[in-house]
Amino acid sequence: MSQPRQSRALIIVNTDFCSSDGDVGLRPRRGARREAEKLSRVLAQLSYRVKLLHNRTAKEMEDLYQQECSREHGDYFVSVISSHGEEGAVLGCDCRPLRLTRIFHIVSAQNCPALAERPKVFFIQACRGAALDQGVFVETDSGQPEPASFSEYLHIPPNTAVMFACSPGYGAFLNPAGSMFLQALLAMLAGEERCLALSRMATRLNAAVALGCQARGTYEGCKQMPCFVTNLPRDIFPFSAQSEPLPSTDTQGGMEEEEEERQKPTAS
Repeated sequence: MSQPRQSRALIIVNTDFCSSDGDVGLRPRRGARREAEKLSRVLAQLSYRVKLLHNRTAKEMEDLYQQECSREHGDYFVSVISSHGEEGAVLGCDCRPLRLTRIFHIVSAQNCPALAERPKVFFIQACRGAALDQGVFVETDSGQPEPASFSEYLHIPPNTAVMFACSPGYGAFLNPAGSMFLQALLAMLAGEERCLALSRMATRLNAAVALGCQARGTYEGCKQMPCFVTNLPRDIFPFSAQSEPLPSTDTQGGMEEEEEERQKPTAS
């Protein structure tokens, strides 16, 4: 009897940024690399076949999703992107934007039959603007959100869920110890919450970040509110394969590839 196919996870983490003319245009993302490596190990322990890649240009990131269309997939496809970003886009290590709508178009049912019937889950650790959340509770019936804030949501394909680290227009915090968002996700995956339906897990992740985290130093007291958007037609349980406590995250089993970080990225 053949073995069931493993679900796949693709993790892309950009930490060093250099434009095509050699200028360093964005600050390095200290702490992001180690955080992504922890995520890859935890997902491997949860029976995922993990592909972890460091410092990819916008074009190389797009190509990675194209390659997933020709691979064999198990029950789920999970992807984590950790990078600088702006509303509707994540940045490659060449400082060029890759529109999220482009990624969603690549893995949609009409373009990627291999993933047509499989739930697709994205976790996006990237800024969506420059605004800072001061954590002030205000009751108001006025002030409707800008229509553009929801433009990306309309392009999320069926059977897909996206968890953003922050709300539209706001920044996502990262320090040498890691990000508020992905550190909270790691805690969920290592605890009992991983056995919950994704929608319930996302709600708890929202609470963990919004109520349990705040910035220090220059941005003392600032908060962050994740945002969960889903086109899933039913509850899914993508992280419940492992019911026992997870072993140490030093385990490397199940990782398909971990390429070395490139200090001088090529232009796309």
